[in-house]
Amino acid sequence: MPAAKSSLPGPDESVDDEPSGPAEIAIVGDLTDNATDLIDKLLGVEPGSECTIYFDSPGGNPYTANSLVAVMRLRGLRTTGIVTGECSSAAVWPFAACDRRLVTASSVLLFHPMKWQSEEQIGIREAAEWSRHFTALEEEMDQLLVDLFGCKKEASAELVRDWCREHRYVTGRELAAAGLAELIELAPLPELVAATDNQPPQ
Repeated sequence: MPAAKSSLPGPDESVDDEPSGPAEIAIVGDLTDNATDLIDKLLGVEPGSECTIYFDSPGGNPYTANSLVAVMRLRGLRTTGIVTGECSSAAVWPFAACDRRLVTASSVLLFHPMKWQSEEQIGIREAAEWSRHFTALEEEMDQLLVDLFGCKKEASAELVRDWCREHRYVTGRELAAAGLAELIELAPLPELVAATDNQPPQ
């Protein structure tokens, strides 16, 4: 009777088919619609690990943006953000929270003050409190954006505030010229290619 063959891998066989290199996450579309999926993906990255995030989003709920920023920072993720298309409105906050920010010449970012609204019918007292609360919160979020971009010079901080006040569309070239991101060519990123080259053969 032939001996049964073991299904366990040998010493030279790998049981881990996961690709090496930083985790990669795509933030595409409305932040609010994809909130659960995006948070799950961030939670799937080991705390303190590297992560590359690709942005092509028109924005969404400011609370969702705030949550993404909190998860990224509280878990100590070392993130590289890349704007592959659009990064507008609330999506600018998690991009600004990235440790390294990359843009192409065709990247576009829309800056404007955070917009808060309620879809429910509320009474006058609640409406007054709503207005008071979000007026203060808008100011705090504007300052947070400046802090996330790491604007050490007042001129840079004021530039970001001006963009928000003007509801400004900012190109990748403009963002890089302001020192808030790196302008890259549409060519393979050496660090990502190197990570792929270092994978063991299957």
